[in-house]
Amino acid sequence: MDRRKFLQRSLLSTIWLWLSGQAHAATQEKPNILWLTSEDHGPHLGCYGDLYADTPNLDKLAARGMLFKRAWSTAPVCAAARTALISGIYPPSLGAEHMRSLVSLPAFMKMYPQYLREAGYYCSNNAKEDYNLVEPGQVWDDSSGDAHWRNRGSGQPFFSVFNFGMTHESQIRAADANTVHELAGVRVPAYQPDTPEVRSNWAQYYDRITQLDSAVAEALSALEQARLSEDTIVFFFSDHGSGFPRSKRWPFNSGLHVPMIVYFPDKWRHLAPAEYAPGAQSERLVDFMDLAPTLLSLIGTEPPAYLHGHAFAGGFQSKPPDYLYAFRGRMDERYDMVRTVTDGRYIYLRHYMPHKIYGQHVSYMFETQATQVWKRMFDEGRLNAAQSRFWEPKPPEEFLDECDELEQLLRSNNVTVCKVAGFEADDVLGTLSDKASKAGMNSLIYTCDLDLLQVLDENTEVEVFSQYRETRTFDVASATRRFNGIGPLNIPDLKALMGDRSDNLPGVPGIGERSATAILAETRDIETMYADLEQVARLPIRGSKRIFRILSEHKDDAFLMKRLATIVRDVPIDIDVSGADVRSFDLEALETA
Repeated sequence: MDRRKFLQRSLLSTIWLWLSGQAHAATQEKPNILWLTSEDHGPHLGCYGDLYADTPNLDKLAARGMLFKRAWSTAPVCAAARTALISGIYPPSLGAEHMRSLVSLPAFMKMYPQYLREAGYYCSNNAKEDYNLVEPGQVWDDSSGDAHWRNRGSGQPFFSVFNFGMTHESQIRAADANTVHELAGVRVPAYQPDTPEVRSNWAQYYDRITQLDSAVAEALSALEQARLSEDTIVFFFSDHGSGFPRSKRWPFNSGLHVPMIVYFPDKWRHLAPAEYAPGAQSERLVDFMDLAPTLLSLIGTEPPAYLHGHAFAGGFQSKPPDYLYAFRGRMDERYDMVRTVTDGRYIYLRHYMPHKIYGQHVSYMFETQATQVWKRMFDEGRLNAAQSRFWEPKPPEEFLDECDELEQLLRSNNVTVCKVAGFEADDVLGTLSDKASKAGMNSLIYTCDLDLLQVLDENTEVEVFSQYRETRTFDVASATRRFNGIGPLNIPDLKALMGDRSDNLPGVPGIGERSATAILAETRDIETMYADLEQVARLPIRGSKRIFRILSEHKDDAFLMKRLATIVRDVPIDIDVSGADVRSFDLEALETA
């Protein structure tokens, strides 16, 4: 063979080998996967419609990726929830339903990082495990406070977990917290008493969520700096609902509904769910058992048949489940047994120990001020029926509805429906009535709550109904008579001083309705009153000097009570009130709704 032909053949062989290697490399190329997880918080994020939350970075991630509206944890406590995450198995099937039970997996099962490591991935976990399970051999390449995707081999794909604990239950219970989020802006769930202690815990909670948002930004910035953003699929989710009583440890929606955001860069968009689009919101039912099979599907490994979950992304996507299942077992030192199922709208709970109250005394839970004051007020008989229920025996069964049916019924009958996440109905009604009045329109508010009398003006009437009394219609004049000369605008001042048991407003200690009315008759509002507080000592009412002293000592309480009692009139509502007038019912739609 001459030299020329030899060189030609050598060159062709080299090219073939290079192309073969490139093709092999292409088939082996896999996405990096980053999990950003947090503890003890529900979907209290701006991207989920919570206007009180300050989460610009997570909101940005949701705008770039997709959020799941109906994502559930499998258990309302960390250890049992992490059993489902690491195994892809419903924890009671493994005997791991109890908090930190530490059982062994069957010999044929693996934890999902073991499958990823077999596929060539560098797997790191920083740093919480708490799986409720004995680890079957080496699970992670590194699981420690120093674990990081940066420690992988050259060109090696990674799966990395970073868990953020600043939102944990233990971080929202400072007794004298100086919060960034104002207490007056907190929206306390109706099943909890609305007290300064509860509001303080909630404000701390929202402060911690803001800190979490910054931590997520730092993790994503590290990807950007390493030029790996377009090679990495990002997941964000929390382990269960908020760390408040009746959320954490209880398999209601409040304890199970979690935020979940997934981002697919363009390079790996073909692996995304079918409904994926930047800024999209998926209605698919997703829970923690789905995450292990989804990870395997993303890396091209068929999920083992024994896994209970459903892959929602990757090459082995499957149909979404019709139902999500969750449970409650032993929580720390207290035993219980509850099973929960949802189809995304209805929630069914089966209580196998109905003789045990919801709020069993768990020592760690009672370190939170919200828990302490809630139980104390129950013992003192100061709660309404909804708030008392947590400290009473459970029914054997519960069936809950998210009220979608009512909304559909209203819409089908030409009734405009207005909902604003993060605001109470009173605030929405107050804002709408204010808009209508400024537009010269008359409005009628139909309610059972006397609080709404404060929104009365010349264009607004309020009908107050009760199952025990006849409906009463109030205008400005009749409301003023009802409150002994105190006009609608000053009802919050009256409530601030005398309190309102129905709303769990304690008011100023030692100030009753008679004293409060007499004070406001002279001073109009608490701002004017405190501008010249000595005038209270001169009022011709019994105990005026004592009242002066009490008001001096409780100035901050009085202003806080007024903020709590005041209905917001500036809720961000994009609605044309002129088009929300009453229209005739669509009887045909009513029959088919």
